[in-house]
Amino acid sequence: MASITIRNLDDELKRALRLTAAEHGHSMEEEVRLILQRALAPRRQRGLGSRICERFAATDGVEIDAPKRTERARPAEFD
Repeated sequence: MASITIRNLDDELKRALRLTAAEHGHSMEEEVRLILQRALAPRRQRGLGSRICERFAATDGVEIDAPKRTERARPAEFD
């Protein structure tokens, strides 16, 4: 597992974090982990297709004509 260090954390923010962690019954470190997980969950749950669609959304309206098949697809041969 990775770890990070957060420098120059405002004293009031640290106090609020400590109090929130105590209210939830766990350490400040666990509270930070949970906050980060909640904040990043929507980003982590997006599938590959959604990320590709988002990346190319600026090309709105571009259509590609797929060539017509002239023969049936053949199964792969592993000789």
